[in-house]
Amino acid sequence: MSPIVHRIQSDEKLPERVDIVVIGGGIVGSAAAYFLSKRNYRVALVEKGWIGGEQSGRNWGWCRQQNRDARELPLAMKGMQLWDRLGEEIGEDLGFRRNGLIYASTRSADVEQWERWRDVARQFDFETHMLTAKQAKEMTPGSTRDWIGGVYSPTDGKAEPSRAAPILAHGARKNGAVILQDCAARGLDISGGRVSGVITEKGLIRADMVLCAGGAWASMFCRRHGIDLPQAGVRQTTLRTKPTADVVKGGFYNPEVTLTRRLDGSYTMALSGRGTVEITPQGLRYATQFVPMFRKHMKALRVRLGRSFFEGPEALMRWNFDSISPFERVRVLDPAPNKKMVSLTLEKAKAIYPALGNVEVTQAWGAWIDTMPDAMPVISQAPSLPGFFIAAGLSGHGFGLGPAAGHLAADIITGDVPISDPNPYRYSRFFDGSRIQAPGGI
Repeated sequence: MSPIVHRIQSDEKLPERVDIVVIGGGIVGSAAAYFLSKRNYRVALVEKGWIGGEQSGRNWGWCRQQNRDARELPLAMKGMQLWDRLGEEIGEDLGFRRNGLIYASTRSADVEQWERWRDVARQFDFETHMLTAKQAKEMTPGSTRDWIGGVYSPTDGKAEPSRAAPILAHGARKNGAVILQDCAARGLDISGGRVSGVITEKGLIRADMVLCAGGAWASMFCRRHGIDLPQAGVRQTTLRTKPTADVVKGGFYNPEVTLTRRLDGSYTMALSGRGTVEITPQGLRYATQFVPMFRKHMKALRVRLGRSFFEGPEALMRWNFDSISPFERVRVLDPAPNKKMVSLTLEKAKAIYPALGNVEVTQAWGAWIDTMPDAMPVISQAPSLPGFFIAAGLSGHGFGLGPAAGHLAADIITGDVPISDPNPYRYSRFFDGSRIQAPGGI
């Protein structure tokens, strides 16, 4: 069941020409469209389903700097500055609040990892506080676990996944961008060896530059044009409750379950770090590149063969630009939730917080997290095709990073001074002999 997402109006007329087409109406694509249109570029944002309908509307809503990989932390810090101002700029509430994020654990390995991360925090002058067992208990009143320690970031927070991407897209429209939903991009129009437009199901939009922010679908789209983008999908299950007892102000992570308090008093809940990797043609194609990543997370991942081998973003498919594409066959990637995981999530949440004993679930949904071998996004030009840019592979970190990732993509496309060093996110790192490092955060 898809989570309820704030819906915005589509533009009816397909523009003949714009400066830049953004493919994908998740938070990164919507943010890129916003920042590009703010700079007076003519922008069309095309989305095969509806804005925020896939992973950007299915995540925990965390906007965090805590426990980021050192390569990603500068971009995350820039992102928090953007979150601070975007609601006021656009004139609508994205639900962003700096409520702080708390991590607590009964496992010494977790506490040791957070201790090591303090060295990263010091490099960037980021405020983080290690918690003793007593402090962790005091900061989680009503919890039943005997935590041995934790870590707290008072300047981190959350926003509303149901609102953020749609409001950013609406902000782009206020700046003159065209928003086209139920409009799949089938492929690129290429002339003289460079991008000259996008072929959509509703016709051709001519443009000199194109940004692919297609989330889990980005690799399939790129592969159609001979561009390799190593992605693997991880399935998770998330639920939302009815408004209930106030046991967590912002977000709370522990090894069992993660809770996020939403603006209406409900919670988003999920099992911490648990996921399923389905065997797919795309997954097999890039399997060797993901060995370090999956080795690190092996205990938390299940591997199985499912329907994704034959359908969805990682299946082996061919299509012509004048006929129905895979992007039209699956308007919204909406995997079914795992019912056992829903039950287990509730069980663990109630065991830790007895005050949640009568909590009721209003929705549960499946999520599809597109990951890269090093858990770092690609925000880069594709060197083999002038005029084509990629912003994808946010690896489960995309919601909080979304505004900054979209801003950086806009900077790269327009040649402006980048908001953060783009080198860690260059496309070429997978093919130029660079050592691919497993992620250093969580």
